Parts: sequence; structure tokens; C-alpha cells
Amino acid sequence: MKRAKAERRVKADAVLTEIVRNGVIAVTEEMKTNLMRTAYNMIVYEALDFTVGLYTAEGETVSIGLGLPSFIRGMAETVKAKLAHFGKDGLEPGDILVTNDAYTTGSHLYHFTFSLPIFHQGKLSGFACCMAHWTDVGGVLGGVTTDIYSEGLQIPIVKYAKAGVVNQDLVDIIRMNVRIPERAMGDLRAQITAVKTGERRFLELLERYGREEVLAAIANIMDQSEAATRARTRTIPDGSYEAESFMDDDGVDIGKPVPIKVRVVKKGEEMTIDLSQVSPQVRGFYNSGATTGYSCAQVAYKCLTSPTDYPINEGSFRPLRVILAPGTVVSAVKPAAMRWWMTFPMTVVDTVFKAMEQAIPERTIAAHHADLCVALINGISPKDGRLFLAGIGPSGGGFGAKLTEDGMSATVCLNDGDTHNHPVEQMEAKYPMLFERHALREDSGGAGRHRGGLGTEQVVQARSSININIQVDRVHCPPWGLAGGHPGAGNQVALRIGGKEITDLPNAKVLMKGLERGDAITIRAGGGGGFGPPEERDPEAVANDVRQGYVSPTVASDTYGVVLDPRTFAVDAAATARRRAEMKRDSQQNDVHPINQRRGT
Repeated sequence: MKRAKAERRVKADAVLTEIVRNGVIAVTEEMKTNLMRTAYNMIVYEALDFTVGLYTAEGETVSIGLGLPSFIRGMAETVKAKLAHFGKDGLEPGDILVTNDAYTTGSHLYHFTFSLPIFHQGKLSGFACCMAHWTDVGGVLGGVTTDIYSEGLQIPIVKYAKAGVVNQDLVDIIRMNVRIPERAMGDLRAQITAVKTGERRFLELLERYGREEVLAAIANIMDQSEAATRARTRTIPDGSYEAESFMDDDGVDIGKPVPIKVRVVKKGEEMTIDLSQVSPQVRGFYNSGATTGYSCAQVAYKCLTSPTDYPINEGSFRPLRVILAPGTVVSAVKPAAMRWWMTFPMTVVDTVFKAMEQAIPERTIAAHHADLCVALINGISPKDGRLFLAGIGPSGGGFGAKLTEDGMSATVCLNDGDTHNHPVEQMEAKYPMLFERHALREDSGGAGRHRGGLGTEQVVQARSSININIQVDRVHCPPWGLAGGHPGAGNQVALRIGGKEITDLPNAKVLMKGLERGDAITIRAGGGGGFGPPEERDPEAVANDVRQGYVSPTVASDTYGVVLDPRTFAVDAAATARRRAEMKRDSQQNDVHPINQRRGT
């Protein structure tokens, strides 16, 4: 036994471990690059709505190409589900496995996941995997779906290729069920390119350094990640922490809030994130499967304990326990609709941060805009008379401020991480639309000692008849601040129909609405919440915000208590001191309100 341990230490020495650590990151980054270079749809090659990864022969995460944080657990669980379905004995070199089952991936049917078992000298040594968003998988084009069957083609766990031979029957079924087959088939081939790239490069690592040596180094990397995460978890005070928030509605029961409640229990070097009290699954299409519930917890936990440790691997999550109850909006069961699965989970993550501000304010963040702020568009192109499918966004919004710094502006929501928006130039060249405006929203960042990031505003004009579908949330639950910080502006949607502005929508969900030439849609992404009392912000920082157009002079005076010269925006120090003193007196008077006195506060 001692000899075996000594042998492993030699195989997984520090030098080889670092070579393999950087090697697997390089493999997944090349997988990512090759997918981008060969994809057909902008949502893949521009928006980067995909993730690639390497996994052990047991389906544990080795490395993912930096992409969507919410895909981390979904991809791992999908690889494990495929492994359980076929068994190791049911796999052979040349196999490629596929599914888009929403209850396996945790997301929607648009996410096709291809996995390639990697064999080295006849031994299963790992998996290369790619999950990417397809523009269309059939189903209805607009409106709110209320069950999975109306959302498109469902592919169970099957072999796309068996021993190198492609299942043409499966390809024909997919081709018949999508509206623009040439683009779907192009993205399919791009995903195959990605997983084959992963296979080729990982086999090169195994050949160069030896199979057992590389696998031992991977085990060492995971052990190191686990040890580092446990050490950082120990620095969090033991206790039970809770927080609540809500979503606007599910798109069916308009105006009925959907409650979000989380509980975090920290004990020693382990953490439990309890999501069992999150709302039951809803009738609308905002549900997601259990693997997304696990992803919510993993994303929050990694941000709190090891945000910059790479590669992202299974070891980082070993100290984490997740509690889910079947049938919630993040652990939905069939036949729950899943089409817009990604919206609620990011608010769940925000709410975990809200709970942990009680324990570790220096590691948490105020709430962010928490929505992709996407408008899906379809119509007949006036250029060639063919159907087109497009999307405005993802739109950048404001991230919450932290204890030590302002929030980021115009950044895609937490759920999607490294995704980007579609370039305006490409959108105008390919589709009948004109971007009249794309700018930061003044005063959208929550006021605070550190200001929340700013949201964006896009005004997009139709250049021919089009249909739009918008599913934006967090209008009525604006991004909250922490430690006395103010909330940021919520997300908003407005329309211009026949020259008339329509701004009194009950929420930001506009489903299957037709626009004619000259009509327009305005999408406003929210700002981030502030951190700390606004009157404690450095007056010079407020003055600079006003000069940049981030904060208006009125908000500078009324909210921050900073008085500026109206021409130069220079700080009037004496007037600022007086203004802030007045604000402090007013605050103290409010604190002795009779209601507060009865409560003994």
C-alpha cells in the first residue's frame, strides 16, 4: 500500500500537475475557439452562448472553457446521465452521444449537448463535451408555453455516431423539425468539431506524459481545489443565513409575484445551500431542472470561496451540499415548461449573496439586473423573402456594488457570464432593423458609498414587418442594495407603435407582438444595487459621475448630498457639508417615528 502511494506521488508531482493544469485549460479554450470559428448562428459565434468541457471517465468536471457559469453542473450531470444510460461497456471509440432533454440538462430544448467518450489504448479515459444554444428546435415561435411538448423537438439520450458511423436517421429527424435546417446542421457540425478537438488534444496529453500520470495529476488538481475551497470556507463564520426576494410573475398569472427564499448553513469547512423553499414550479416557461438548482448553488459558492481558481473542476464543489425539493422553479419535473429557464436562477444566486452579506460583507455583492434582456424577433426578410430568426441582446446591465468598489456597467447577467451581445453592425446588415440608440442609462445605478453599475438602453426600429417576443423580468423587484445602499433601476420595456410611445406595460413581457415599419422597441436593462450609505460616497467621485453622465445633478444633491457648481460640476465643499448634515438630521428624525419607538428600535 505504501509503495502504491509513493508511486502516485511520483506520477502527480508538482511540475507535472502544473503542466496538466495548464494543458486542460488550453484544450478547452481550443475547443471553444474552434466552435466559434465554425458555427453558423450569431448566438454561438458572437454571443458565445455555449460551454465546452473535459470530464473524467466518471463524468467529473476537469476543465470548462470559460463560458456560461450555469452550464457547469448541467454539462457534468448530462455526461453522467449518458454514462449511466449506456454504461462504460456500452461505449466504444468513435461514439458521440447527444441529448437536448431539458430535465437532464436542466435548461431548455435549445441546448444540444454532444459528448464524446475519449479512449486511450482501449481504456475509457474521459469525455469531451459541448453544450450550445440552437436558434430553433421547432415548437411555437411566440407566446408563453405551458408544457414541454409545445416547446420543440425532444431528443433523448442517443448516439449521434456509433463507432464512427453517424446515425443519419437521427440527423434527418432533426433536420425535419427545425425551420432553417442549413444553419442548424452547421451548428451541429461545429459542435462535433469542438468535441473532436477536445479528444485529439487530450489524447496528445495522455500520449506525451502517460495516461496514469495525467489522470493522477488531474486527481491532484481536484484535491488541491478542494483543499483551497475548504480553507476559504472555514473563514466564513458558522451560522444559518436566510434571505428572500421575488420575480415579477410567470408570464401567465400576470402580476402574481413568484417568491424566492434561500437558506445557507455554514459549519466548519462545509456549506449547505438550501433551495427547497424556492417557489413551486410555475405554469409559465420560467422553470428549470434540478441540475440548474445545483448550478445556482455552485455558482454562488464558487464566487464566495474560489472565484479565480482555475481550471473550474469538481474539487471546488466537494465541500458544498445542496438541498432541493422536487417540483420547484429550479428543480422542475415533467411536463413543466422550460423555454425561458435562465431568468429565475440568477435571482436565486443574487439572493444567496444577499443572505451571506450578514456573514461576509467583504465577499458579497449587491443585486444586479439579473436578466438577459433579450427580444426575440422573427419575420420574412425583404432581401430574399425567407424566414429569419434573430435576437436583440443579450443586453448589458448593471452589476451590484461591493464593499470596496463600484459595480460594473453594461455587463451581461451573471447567469451567462462570458456571453456577449450581437454587434449592432451585423444585426443591421443581416436583419430589417435599425438601432436608433444604444447607451448607458443615467441614474440607473443604485446610490451608495459605492455605486451600482449602470444599465443600458436600446431603441430598435423595425424596417419591415416583424414579430417580437420579450420575456424580461425584475421590473417590480429592482436590484437591491446592501448595507444601506439604494436599489438600482429595474428592467423596463417600452414600445413605439404608430408614432405613439407605450410605457405603461404591466410588466416587461411582450409576447408575439407585431411591429410595422417605423415602429420600435425600447429595452432598458436595470442597474446594480449600491453598497453602503450614499451620503458616505466621496464627493469627488460623485462629481466625476455627474461629469460622465452616470448620475444627474439632482440625484447628486438629493440622494448623495453633494452640491455641485452648475457650470463646472466642481464640488462646493461647504454647501455639501451643510446638505449632508441636513440629511443626517432628517434621517435621525425618521428613526424615532412612533412605530419604531413601539418596536424598541
